[in-house]
Amino acid sequence: MPLLKCLCEVELRNCAITPWRFGLSNAFSPAERIGAHHVHPETYGANTHKLTEVVPCYNEAQRLQSKHFLNFIDTSVSTRLLLVNDGSTDGSLAKLTALAEARPGHIEVLDLARDGGRAEAVRAGLGRALEDGADLVAYWDADLATPLYLVEDFMRIALRQPDIEVIFGSRRKMLGHRVERTIPRRIVSRICAGLARLAIGLPIADTQCGAKMFRATPALTQAISTPFTAGWVFDVELFARIASCEKAKKANLRFYEQPRAEWSEVPGSKVSASAIFSSGIRLLRLIAELRLDARAHLDAQGAQGAIRKAI
Repeated sequence: MPLLKCLCEVELRNCAITPWRFGLSNAFSPAERIGAHHVHPETYGANTHKLTEVVPCYNEAQRLQSKHFLNFIDTSVSTRLLLVNDGSTDGSLAKLTALAEARPGHIEVLDLARDGGRAEAVRAGLGRALEDGADLVAYWDADLATPLYLVEDFMRIALRQPDIEVIFGSRRKMLGHRVERTIPRRIVSRICAGLARLAIGLPIADTQCGAKMFRATPALTQAISTPFTAGWVFDVELFARIASCEKAKKANLRFYEQPRAEWSEVPGSKVSASAIFSSGIRLLRLIAELRLDARAHLDAQGAQGAIRKAI
């Protein structure tokens, strides 16, 4: 392994290829990956971005850790960051613009004129990423409660399991995992997971971790074609739309829940108790609508079968 690591490091210096391209990223620590030099876009030419990662931002001027985003993009040459400014009223847009200017071609800003909420910021970002031809799209919380270097975990799954369409982080408390959550957040998370299981029909443990990746598919394009209605828990609605798509049959084989090795709560959350409550009500309404749609679909199938028999 020391010899193999040495050879890879030489190759990295000569060709500026990231470790995950060899499937050997475990040979490098996060600190080693962060310490790599900046790779200029012209090194690889056009259309090299396989992943576009959407980062929704609303009044994040104080919390945004610019150096972490720059370090990440410097070691992820096949990744583009799409920073979505959701009508911020502080200095967020200026900070996001500075990041884009620091890494042209690798970091882009999508400026939304007004605050449409996190759900709409994510939807707009994913839509832009799909329009630009990304093979994989993701969204990641701007507070970096899930560190950016863990994106590689998602990438490895996407590369090794081409049938997987949705990869999402799960903040399970497991041995050796540094997952720190307050009791109220745990309670809310479990309630959301329970409602999600009712809505989607899959044994999901955590839907609210702000780290998710999707393969660019017709099902995803259809799922984001209209605004979400579930507010703060739009993730559940997005999953439900993908799972119910006709082209996403056997959804249990297309979703992959990835336990987070590290997650920490970052102060300054803009989600209020009232927002959580109203989102819960909307989610219950969504579950009822999904059940009615499913019943109507079954009734239609039954009627078609009866007609065929009669003919």
